[in-house]
Amino acid sequence: MRAMSLAVLLVLTVSCKREQRQLRVEPDQRAVSLEAREGEIQPGGPVQELVVKNPYEGNADAIAEGERLYGWYNCSVCHGTHGGGGMGLNLLAPALVYGDASDNLFDTINKGRPKGMPSWGGRIPTNQIWEIVTFIRSLRGLEPKAVTPAREEALQYQSPAGSR
Repeated sequence: MRAMSLAVLLVLTVSCKREQRQLRVEPDQRAVSLEAREGEIQPGGPVQELVVKNPYEGNADAIAEGERLYGWYNCSVCHGTHGGGGMGLNLLAPALVYGDASDNLFDTINKGRPKGMPSWGGRIPTNQIWEIVTFIRSLRGLEPKAVTPAREEALQYQSPAGSR
C-alpha cells in the first residue's frame, strides 16, 4: 500500500507543469545601440544599421515592472511622476528630441544625452532599461492598449487623430 501511494505521489509530482517565465530577456545581439546621428554623412562610408528590437514590447508585466523601476531609480525627480516633465524633458511631448522608438529611448537612458540626461549604462542592468523603455512607450500610447494600464485622460499622451 505504501509503495502504491509513493508511486501515485511520484506520478502526480512529475505530471505537474509549472509556468515557465523568462526572468531576464537578453537581446539577440550584445551591441544593442547606435550612436545618435544628426546627419546621413558618416566618416568612413556608409554605416550598416543595427536593428534592435525591444524584447519586452507588448508585455504587460514589463510595463508594470518598468513603472516600478521608473520610481525606484528616481526618474520622476526630473521627468515627473507621470512623465509630464520637470527639470527634465516632458516624456509625453508630441515629439522627443532623439525620437520615441525603442532603440532611441534605450540609447538615451544607456548613454545619456547632452544638457542633463546622465548615462545609466553600467548602473542599470540592460533588461531593466528595456522595461523602463517599455513603460515610457506605454505612457506615450505606443504600446498595445490591451497591455497598457488605464490612466486618467489628463495623464495620457494624445496620439494624432485620436487613434491608439
